[in-house]
Amino acid sequence: MNKKTFDWFDVAKRLKAISQAGKTFAKNEYELNRHQELEQICAEIFERHADMTAEQARGILQQDAGYPTPKVDCRGVVFKEDKILMVKEVADGGWTLPGGWCDTDMTASQNVAREVWEESGYEVKPVRLLAVFDRDNQGHTPPYPFNIYKLFFLCELTGGQAKPSHETSEVAWFAEDRLPENLSRGRTLPHELKLFFAQHRNPALPTAFD
Repeated sequence: MNKKTFDWFDVAKRLKAISQAGKTFAKNEYELNRHQELEQICAEIFERHADMTAEQARGILQQDAGYPTPKVDCRGVVFKEDKILMVKEVADGGWTLPGGWCDTDMTASQNVAREVWEESGYEVKPVRLLAVFDRDNQGHTPPYPFNIYKLFFLCELTGGQAKPSHETSEVAWFAEDRLPENLSRGRTLPHELKLFFAQHRNPALPTAFD
């Protein structure tokens, strides 16, 4: 195997999925202990190859329980006078489309409307799914130890006013040629914004995926 292309993070993600499924279907305490041990090995790999301690890594790993499936992140794409709505994240100081994890007991469109309102103060109505992206496939950083699907909804502005939240420090509208350079790259990337402006100019463009 070529050591230059060996991806420890990808190996740890695959081991984590095996461990998680194993814990879900373990038939006895022996099997459960073996998969818990495998989870600890994954945490130690993350400690060596990511900017986190083994304890932090294990905490992230244990956020995801049950049979391993992708988590879902939803983002609102809102335009006004050919400008796009963005919020500045308190967590990393970068700009992003408003959004976050989808909660249970809510539809995807309900989730995105709630996230936009909570993070920006604006009321919106989701009207079209613009993209369904696999986070790793798009190049978001830093990497996560589990897969994430990102749903981007075009939303119609219906009311409200700019209002930061405990998660966001600023709310602003940006023209395509005036986009902020300091993006929150774990949430939003330049090529995604470019796509959404193109879809805004030409509504006939199809939903993007993968």
